[in-house]
Amino acid sequence: MSDSLLKRIDFKKGKYRHFKGNEYEVVELAHHSETQEPMVVYRALYGEHGLWVRPLDMFFETIERDGKTLKRFEFIGDDVSQSHP
Repeated sequence: MSDSLLKRIDFKKGKYRHFKGNEYEVVELAHHSETQEPMVVYRALYGEHGLWVRPLDMFFETIERDGKTLKRFEFIGDDVSQSHP
């Protein structure tokens, strides 16, 4: 993965809010074993705290919803400790 992709996207660990309202902790940046595509590893801060992966570009893309342009995930802070039960 190129450094320019990370700079363009401004990747950082911490707490993010999905456009549907749920909160997640970005844990790490990983790479797909076959394609080397950068993947965001993140954990739900609700329910069973499931662990998920999503392509880096998709994680930080903007989407259309009800006529509005929104970030799929928006950074909301470094501290995730208050979100864990």
